[in-house]
Amino acid sequence: MQYRTLGGTGVRVSSLCLGAMMFGRWGNPDHDDAAGIIGTALDAGVNIIDTADVYSDGESEHIVGKAIIGRRDDVVLATKVSSPMGEGLNERGASRRWIMTACENSLRRLNTDHIDLYQVHRLDPFTDIDETLGALSDLIRAGKVRYAGSSTFAPSAIVQAQWTAERRHRERFVCEQPPYSLLFRGVEADVLPTCQTHRMGVLVWSPLAGGWLSGRWHRDRADPSSHRTQTMPFASTSAHYDLDVPGNQAKLAAATKLGDLAHEAGLTLIQLALAFVTTHPAVSAAIIGPRTAEHLRDQLSAADVVLEPELLDRIDRIVAPGIDLNPDDAGYCAAVLADPAHRRRLLA
Repeated sequence: MQYRTLGGTGVRVSSLCLGAMMFGRWGNPDHDDAAGIIGTALDAGVNIIDTADVYSDGESEHIVGKAIIGRRDDVVLATKVSSPMGEGLNERGASRRWIMTACENSLRRLNTDHIDLYQVHRLDPFTDIDETLGALSDLIRAGKVRYAGSSTFAPSAIVQAQWTAERRHRERFVCEQPPYSLLFRGVEADVLPTCQTHRMGVLVWSPLAGGWLSGRWHRDRADPSSHRTQTMPFASTSAHYDLDVPGNQAKLAAATKLGDLAHEAGLTLIQLALAFVTTHPAVSAAIIGPRTAEHLRDQLSAADVVLEPELLDRIDRIVAPGIDLNPDDAGYCAAVLADPAHRRRLLA
């Protein structure tokens, strides 16, 4: 296992981060089996676990909390806040009111007295970033959180948060968590360089492109009816898996070529995909999200893979740098684009 420094923090993390999204009813509902997967990952040298309050409505955090009893000091524990956790209007977002409540809830589920990395899951367009950073700063000063981070923020929002922290004397975001894979490389153009400028660590999610780079998706065996589409609450309706979407046809063609390239290099497509994202100098770790022990073994096999420059050049010829083959995979849509009211002046 390789280890890197998480941005400018001095904290050392493994190049593969265990993502816990698939633990619980969204993926693996067997708590003992999931705990076994977590233990195996830690034994293999993984020292960072990433979850979120919203994953299976808190069940994932509960599983992680039980699994690391006796090993808490060995784990850099990361979780997230801001996604809806109920029907209430204020049971979501990044307001001081909700962050303080959500943090206590996560601490209880995780069975710990502190969170190492507490991340804002998505930008809250209704809350001033100064309020969000103020609440996170208070949690850090209270010892309940060690560091704060963001997830799937646009470059402008990353810069605004850094500026606000400096000018308002808040604790800053030390880490960003964007989507990044062989099939969606858009973050190479702006997000990753922005993180490097501000000495932020980067934990990339979906390095296997939501299953497209698992080896199951080829022209002769593309199957959109995966376990993920059947169990996760948002995946089955997502354009991410619709083969009638032109961008997904481009992904299918690229996945086929990348699979052939991996085979030629003596690698699995999973190894190629994970080694590719961890090669980028901005990336601290790639988040792997196994549902089964077999998935974990396949993904851990990429930990020591090093890709030669010639192979990386050939990848660039299949998927150009800085390009998302399907724009819907970017993971972020600005509120001003999602709501027409933001871009149309109402007539009196």
